Amino acid sequence: MNDEQGRMDGDSHALASAKVLSLGEQLLQEGQMLLERGDRAGAAQVLARARSERDTLLQAHALIETHDLMGSFRNIMGLDCTISPQDDIFGFFAGHASSTNPLRDYLADGWRTLSELMLLLEAVGQPLLQTPSVLEFASGHGRFTRHLVKAMGADRITVSDVVPDAVRFATQTFGVQGLMSASAPEQVQWPRRYGLVFVLSLFSHLPRSTWSRWLKVLWDAVEPGGLLVFTTHGVKAAAFDHVALDDEGYFFAASSESNAIDAQEYGTAFTAEPFVLARIAETVGAESLVHKSLVHFWNHQDAYVLRKP
Repeated sequence: MNDEQGRMDGDSHALASAKVLSLGEQLLQEGQMLLERGDRAGAAQVLARARSERDTLLQAHALIETHDLMGSFRNIMGLDCTISPQDDIFGFFAGHASSTNPLRDYLADGWRTLSELMLLLEAVGQPLLQTPSVLEFASGHGRFTRHLVKAMGADRITVSDVVPDAVRFATQTFGVQGLMSASAPEQVQWPRRYGLVFVLSLFSHLPRSTWSRWLKVLWDAVEPGGLLVFTTHGVKAAAFDHVALDDEGYFFAASSESNAIDAQEYGTAFTAEPFVLARIAETVGAESLVHKSLVHFWNHQDAYVLRKP
């Protein structure tokens, strides 16, 4: 082999081993260079294109939001729209075939949850904005928290989740108080009691072994006169997913959208109304139920409102 041939072979090997950038990655690099040059308008245009590519969507979104560029969701919604790369719920939206704009769908879904919660609390005469303290349990990475903070202020809100990164992200990003949860309900220690304990889509994931145990522990977190609001997958959701409930009106499958929690601990559960009412009666007393609204949240989750004497 002559020197020229060796050089050509070396160049070919280097080219072959070099990473080929996707369109999104090329746009992301260009956008960062424009930001470094101070060209905010140019960067906004390029990063908006990078945001439309699935592989660079969150990175481009983060740059647009951090630098408050034209097209940021912060400017549209008036709240912190930072999204964690570890957010499983955002991952669910981003991977769903029906979501053509996962950022918009994710952020709008949190706003929708806020409106649905406010309507539910109006029905029992305890408006959200007049609630002195809120515990959002199984809060995740803030899909709903960010909207709750805008409505109420961070000082009245505590979030809790079994995933450490979720609690850390919410406290650092939204300024709320954070409380680590646990796999076993009885291991959770409440530092105080709350005027509202809101548990969105936890009981829709619980196995039979912990369903009533979590209900009891969460009831303990409610202050006298306060409310516990929780949701379930009811019969409409079961029918939509072609699930057959057992004689008690219950079904569980060890599968969910979460990658961070064991599926046997956090799968997918469906419960008929009689099952839920029986668990309420035997755990905290039937008289605690003050309102229920079937198919209330997201047009497929049932809502139950309990008041502590």
